[in-house]
Amino acid sequence: MRLTTESILGWTRISVLILAMGWAAWMDHKNRRVGNEHWIVWVKPALFLWALDLIAQEADWTIFLTASAVVAYASTSIIGRPTINDIFSGSKIDLVVSSWYVISIAGIIGGSLKYGDVSPLEVLVGDVTGSAALWWSTLAGLLTILIIDLAWRFRLIHGGADAKALMLVAILIPSWDTMPLISEKTSDSIVALPPSLALLMWGGLTFILIPLILLVKNIINSNISSLSDLKLSWHASKMKLKDVKDSHVWLLTSVIQLPDGSSKVYHKSRAPRRTPTDEELDKSIKELEDLDVEEVWISYKLPLLVFLFPAIIPLALLGDPISHIMPLMGI
Repeated sequence: MRLTTESILGWTRISVLILAMGWAAWMDHKNRRVGNEHWIVWVKPALFLWALDLIAQEADWTIFLTASAVVAYASTSIIGRPTINDIFSGSKIDLVVSSWYVISIAGIIGGSLKYGDVSPLEVLVGDVTGSAALWWSTLAGLLTILIIDLAWRFRLIHGGADAKALMLVAILIPSWDTMPLISEKTSDSIVALPPSLALLMWGGLTFILIPLILLVKNIINSNISSLSDLKLSWHASKMKLKDVKDSHVWLLTSVIQLPDGSSKVYHKSRAPRRTPTDEELDKSIKELEDLDVEEVWISYKLPLLVFLFPAIIPLALLGDPISHIMPLMGI
């Protein structure tokens, strides 16, 4: 198989994605935190590859500045948005960022004037190619970043690191044309999710395996001895009480007071909506220790990045999951 510029850039993108997401997933697993420095480091090769790709496709200035607008929007998750007061206060960094926004918007306006006679539908069905199609696909990156940003702010995506990771994917792999797809279903599909949202969906599908894995684990560890244990076994596990404080888990076992004044150990079926403070957790642990409880039920705090990382494999090999699901539904 002869290597082309597109395939080299495509596999380089996959390599960068694996390194960036693998490192982020490890930090999120160990510390439940991925610093902004990580995304600042890894967006640099993403921007370099995107620029090389646009140069190879002989993109004009409107396309480059539209791509700049995508990056500018994504950057607000790291550096924030300058306010009017910041600008008038004379802050150099805020003036530079604001100028960046204005120049990028000029690219969108210029592109709409130049390619506005082409509709997005014509691009989707493949009737239009070349610079017009490239500009529309680049502009679509703004919509992708908007969806990720809104999902984050409305807590559909809970972790800031998860949202920033998906924004990095949107910049690194702006369209399916930039990926060395092995499956042709995605490239032939009229309707397909953007690569970053497809990765989110593949990652979500891996969550389906969690109940089965936990159930098997609890059976092997002999954690199921009653019907109430069975109800917990598909989404929780047992842990030594002394290990709870130093683990990334929610404590499901607690002590409740009965009407007659006695105390009883109770196992909640769901994790709390609000993470308890250290003081509240210490109090719960102390109450259980007073009743000589040594083992408790817990629910793991599973970071999304840990599931997004292995989802890179089906993303690279199969492409968009929707393009595989829709034919099964006869669509």
